[in-house]
Amino acid sequence: MSFLASTSRRTFGLAVAGLTLALATAGLARADDVRTIKVATSAESKPLSWGAIGVEPQGYEPDVLKAINAKLPQYKFLMEGAADIAQETGLATGKYDMATGGYYRAPAREKQFLIPESPIGASLIKIYSRKDSGIKEMKDLVGKKIVPVTAGGGIYKFANAWQEKNPDTQIEVTASSAGIPYPDRLKEVENGKYDALILPSNLGEQTVIDQQKLEITASEPAAINNTFILIHRSEENQALSEGIDKALKELKADGTLAKLSQKWFGEDITSYMK
Repeated sequence: MSFLASTSRRTFGLAVAGLTLALATAGLARADDVRTIKVATSAESKPLSWGAIGVEPQGYEPDVLKAINAKLPQYKFLMEGAADIAQETGLATGKYDMATGGYYRAPAREKQFLIPESPIGASLIKIYSRKDSGIKEMKDLVGKKIVPVTAGGGIYKFANAWQEKNPDTQIEVTASSAGIPYPDRLKEVENGKYDALILPSNLGEQTVIDQQKLEITASEPAAINNTFILIHRSEENQALSEGIDKALKELKADGTLAKLSQKWFGEDITSYMK
């Protein structure tokens, strides 16, 4: 082999090695640029979101999170189901970067967390009653036996707030700490133990009613609350919050949120989103 040929081969080999190293380094740089975002989702709120630790979360909110992540390739959302009480605690301590769970915007949360302006969904509070009950709105509950609501919970606060605004119309709402599943509560309404059940409609009530062929009907929304993604407050997460806000606007505008809502709730909740 001539000296010239040998030198050319060595030069070519070094060039290839250099190119390979450059590509590998670029790949590492791109991988390093992708930031992992730990997201806490509800573990037991089907069809809003469910899936325990170690199980891939399913439901409306996980599907929306996947659609958001597709628009923000600089992040990798790592979702994990968590008990409701553990979500906000984990978010405050930085264990999680984000949390979803049908959260309402509130002054205390706005002070503690970053909250994108655009909602992820809407919580529609409805009244569930027998089809022959004639109950269509809150004032129709006068003299009726209402399923006890969780003490201090959202429905309890809603009922009391409604009562304060309507002092001339007295309804009786009792608080309870009993964790009876809502499918059983719907059956108690059908069999006459109670006249009505007040709940957000994003828990899958209509699916239970259809599957079990219950003679139960849902009212028009008695109240509507937008729901939001909560983000751990930090300077680094400011860009994340802004990116999510932009993505949610786009997903609402292109109909993605409406399609996912129909898929999981059987209705388009986006038409109620303020």
